[in-house]
Amino acid sequence: MDIANPELQLADDFVRQTNCHIFLTGRAGTGKTTFLHALRKKTGKRMVVTAPTGVAAINAGGVTLHSFFQLPFGPFIPGDTNYLGRHRFSREKINIVKTLDLLVIDEISMVRADLLDGVDCVLRRYRHNGLPFGGVQLLMIGDLYQLPPVVKGAEWQVLRQYYDSPYFFASRALRETELIPIELRHIYRQSDARFIDLLNRVRDNRLDPASLQQLNSRCIPDFTPADNEGYITLCTHNSGADAINQGKLQQLQSTSYQFRAGIEGDFPEHSYPTSARLELRVGAQVMFVRNDASPDKRYFNGRIGRITAIFNDSIRVRCPEDSGDIEVEQATWDNIEYRIDPETLEISQNKIGSFAQFPLKLAWAITIHKSQGLTFERAIVDAGAAFAQGQVYVALSRCKTFAGLVLSSPLSAVGVKTDAAVSRFVEEAGRNQPSPEKLAAARVSYQQQLLTGCFDFSYLRSRLGRLVALLMKNRAVLQVSGAGEIGDLERRCRDEITAVGENFQKQLHGMFRADTLPEADPAILERTVKASAYFEDRIVSLLVPCVANLRIDTDNKEIGRKVRDAVKQLGEETAVKLAAVRSCHSGFSPAAYLRAVSAAEIELKPAKDKQTPAATYGESDIAHPALFQSLKDWRARKAGEEGVPHFQIMHQKTLVQIAVNLPESLAALRRIKGIGPRLAEKFGGELVDLVADYRREHGIAEVVLPVAPDAEAAGTTRKTAAKGDTRRISLEMFENRLSVTDIAKQRGLVVATVEGHLAHFVEQGILAVDRLITTDRRLAIEQQLAGTGGSLGAVRQALGEDYSYGEIKIVQAHLKHLATVGDGPSA
Repeated sequence: MDIANPELQLADDFVRQTNCHIFLTGRAGTGKTTFLHALRKKTGKRMVVTAPTGVAAINAGGVTLHSFFQLPFGPFIPGDTNYLGRHRFSREKINIVKTLDLLVIDEISMVRADLLDGVDCVLRRYRHNGLPFGGVQLLMIGDLYQLPPVVKGAEWQVLRQYYDSPYFFASRALRETELIPIELRHIYRQSDARFIDLLNRVRDNRLDPASLQQLNSRCIPDFTPADNEGYITLCTHNSGADAINQGKLQQLQSTSYQFRAGIEGDFPEHSYPTSARLELRVGAQVMFVRNDASPDKRYFNGRIGRITAIFNDSIRVRCPEDSGDIEVEQATWDNIEYRIDPETLEISQNKIGSFAQFPLKLAWAITIHKSQGLTFERAIVDAGAAFAQGQVYVALSRCKTFAGLVLSSPLSAVGVKTDAAVSRFVEEAGRNQPSPEKLAAARVSYQQQLLTGCFDFSYLRSRLGRLVALLMKNRAVLQVSGAGEIGDLERRCRDEITAVGENFQKQLHGMFRADTLPEADPAILERTVKASAYFEDRIVSLLVPCVANLRIDTDNKEIGRKVRDAVKQLGEETAVKLAAVRSCHSGFSPAAYLRAVSAAEIELKPAKDKQTPAATYGESDIAHPALFQSLKDWRARKAGEEGVPHFQIMHQKTLVQIAVNLPESLAALRRIKGIGPRLAEKFGGELVDLVADYRREHGIAEVVLPVAPDAEAAGTTRKTAAKGDTRRISLEMFENRLSVTDIAKQRGLVVATVEGHLAHFVEQGILAVDRLITTDRRLAIEQQLAGTGGSLGAVRQALGEDYSYGEIKIVQAHLKHLATVGDGPSA
């Protein structure tokens, strides 16, 4: 990028340092495409590059708008609720859309207003953001005086009811924004001041008779250039260009060679950069269709030459200005899709297909449409049948010099068409070019928005409120555990997070200064660091345990799905806000904030759980012998009533599983090994009631299961990833010098549950047993464990109620750890 060009530098600053929507325009040859390629290398924002057509997307190194947003072809009607229902995004596509900072649309002149509104509709939906384009910054690149959007007559009859023009600037969503137009004025393609003035007059619909006469002075009917002069004819239609190329090719007496492209993977035909079946002969005039990637830079997209020799793996081309041949080898174009890199969590390009072919095409003629973006030394313009706005301007502006331009027929003022709506928009944009002061204000405003957004917890409150409402509305069919009193949690979050966040945002607004960036204001940074620590503590202590520990059990599948979805959404928003406030630990940086939030928003695809058989426990695992006895008594009564042996009512090992798992619902009971549909239907209600009475009587809110023998042998536990997280939370709170009782109180758990969490780390050797139990109590438990064969119930009965099951499990975990390191129980 030319850093000496003030407009290019201004555009670069607006893209990287603000969230303004930008329309980057300029006459042909002002460096718009070069700017895009430079931006991709250094923007720092998570960006996706798109274009309206396949070839334009390949040339821009991006993807088409339709393919990325999975938009249906045909008109988008504002308010059409079925528009988004036709396609479903993959998890990865949703992750990309949710974390997108910048959307680049190249060749914006060809994008219809309704297509841009369709993009807005997708972004708002998947980002859960009501701002235009879901809060994503747009960079739209193109020249409205070049090729217009394609809209069929029947489509416009529908769209004209909603839009006053088919051009992108008529988009309803775009009109809700402040668009920053930046016009690149330095023309790199032409240096002839007289020719530049003529082109501007054509572009701006200001052709006077003298200017028209001057242009038509280049009209040379039946002009026949010499073969070595390198003229290319620009036609309005494909048929005209094809006829010229095939006619010229057949006139050559040299041998015909055909080269088939190597196509791998997904590379659609409409994106082919040249012919998949390329017929060439020595003497044929050809055009390079890409830039030379080698350091020599021997050719560029649009350069004309003539074939001097053809070999199996190379072709020699001589250009008019050169004294030697260019050895041309096959080139490869990649078709890409955007992916989330699983290691860096950045948006990355993934190759899904390739097209390998010699970067050449026959070039005695080309259509004006396909010449857009190219530069020719010499051109014959056949624009007498120009049929679309901008075609004459595109054709004339392809040529570098006035002397290199030849008109095959004279131009008329009527034939040089310019859309009145385009003229009005461009004229207004020209009056609203941004100043350095506008940039400075936009930078400050952008940082202020990011910083206040960091401490806006309204969406978090909404997610929690939805979950609480679902739980309260359906409490008759739900069994909830692990999160304490949910209503109290909502109140504390409102008072300690949301309300404090609102007050802090007001404080920030009072501290903001119009001439100072927040990241450079010491007072704001000091307050931000303190707020970061406070909100992190509140989120970790209130919401993280709720998300990790909340357990829902219900026989109503639909309600269960809704509640699980609400818990998932609360968890996602909790993770995002926690990452946001943590990014301000040592100050505020827009880049650090955006990266932290993006990483937290990405929902990685969970690994598929392998199906493992239900754990089978023995009587030594029973922590509630009184319940086990009640179950045996119940079975005896049933056997007596039916006059059958006890085992025909229920096997003893099934009673053991119930006594260990303590199922609190029919759904939980059905998951126990040995409980089939018949037993669940016949005895399920009685068994669940019996267990529920016992849990109520003993205040058991959550069950900590022992390690099953089969899991232990395999070196695994039955705990899920979520359970592993909740154990870790308890450990972190214990390491922060909270007692077991305090942890249980803050997390809404019973003491036995927390003791079970910590026992896990004792067994792993992470936590010393003496930090949890005094030496005399540990020795007493060890003695009883040795004498009873390890039965929890027997040990508890021998020691008395002064000892808890949790303490016994901690000592058991300690002994298991000693066994793994080769030591016996210590005295």
